[in-house]
Amino acid sequence: MKNFFDQHKKAIIVFILVCLLAINYTIVLNGLDSNLVGVVFSIALFLIGGRKTSLNLNYPLLGLIFLLEFISFRLHTKSLHFLALSLFICFAYYSFTRKFSFIALICVILFSSLFNTFFDYLTIEIKQTLCYSVYLTLQHFISIDKIEGVNFYINNAKITIDTACMGLSMFKTGLLIGAFLMTLEERKQQKYFNIKQIFIFCMLLISLNIVSNYFRIITLILFNCTEENILHHGIGLICFMVYQIAPMLFLIRFFKPKQEAIANEKSGSFKVIPITIGIMMLFITSLEIKKEPDYKLLDHLNPAYKIHNGTWVNNEVFKIVTPQKLIYIKTPAHNPLICWTGNGYKIIESKVIKKNNEEICFVKMEKNNVQYFSYWWYEYNNKKYTSLIDVLLMKLIYNKSIRLINETSKAP
Repeated sequence: MKNFFDQHKKAIIVFILVCLLAINYTIVLNGLDSNLVGVVFSIALFLIGGRKTSLNLNYPLLGLIFLLEFISFRLHTKSLHFLALSLFICFAYYSFTRKFSFIALICVILFSSLFNTFFDYLTIEIKQTLCYSVYLTLQHFISIDKIEGVNFYINNAKITIDTACMGLSMFKTGLLIGAFLMTLEERKQQKYFNIKQIFIFCMLLISLNIVSNYFRIITLILFNCTEENILHHGIGLICFMVYQIAPMLFLIRFFKPKQEAIANEKSGSFKVIPITIGIMMLFITSLEIKKEPDYKLLDHLNPAYKIHNGTWVNNEVFKIVTPQKLIYIKTPAHNPLICWTGNGYKIIESKVIKKNNEEICFVKMEKNNVQYFSYWWYEYNNKKYTSLIDVLLMKLIYNKSIRLINETSKAP
């Protein structure tokens, strides 16, 4: 039996991996649907840019997969489970070849739904900060009446900066090109970048993305071209090329890989225990995550919310419509900023305020020239919170129900 396993271990692991992907086919399809190019590119980068390493990465990779699967199991988070599956593919490849690519690892995380969610939670703040920086710059050159969140008022005309200026697509594209350039440089020099060099180059690319979006907003305002058209997208591409791609091509010349390739290094013995533990964790989480969760969204809800007037949109969203306001009670995964933006609303302002001596989130938004005020917060154990990280940590530790309450009404 041992000889059979030794002779066919690669085929066995590949078969098990195929079974895991089949069990999780809906999660895999959703993950590929949102980031097909990025995920395929990241996995391919392991094959192209992977290098022999003397580092023992079995247990660090296993630890990372365990962390992702523990959170997925407790919070029923499919995006983290998909990321764990992607990392296991890289783990299996490393186990057989002893080749690894830290550049590709960054890309796997970058193109995961986890990163998308994290970035989406920050985009409103990023956009508002960029817009205010643009306002401070342009007020010395042109007459700006005022700025309100992402709205510029110039000569009694309102100019709204669109969602694309938050830069998620350009941000990921820039890092993707950066990863390709670094891998190309490694293959050309037959040497490898160390972790410090990779980290510094990534930080530079992030800075270049901020600069690119900063000048993009300035140019759009000066040309009064905030409506989506050919000129609008053309300005975005030009700023991306001038302020991100060109500097990237210049800077890569100063980053020379220093680590020599390991010559005549054997692949090493296959470690059965780490890969077996990884497989067990993935199977257990896969079976758990297929169960229909009970979110208990309406348990111990404030009686002021007349739930008999409400309806279930799905098992994660409960809606109450009143003449004065629209109320949503949701799972914490449903960020109102993302939901409103996806329904065509433009976020004008987002901030944390105090109401009845409790901190809650306030959003001012607009659609069809009508403004709305939206208040929302996370509720756990009859207390209000504004930090998603805080409530998820409490959920992770205590495994109790957490809900998000969102109240929206027309601005007076």
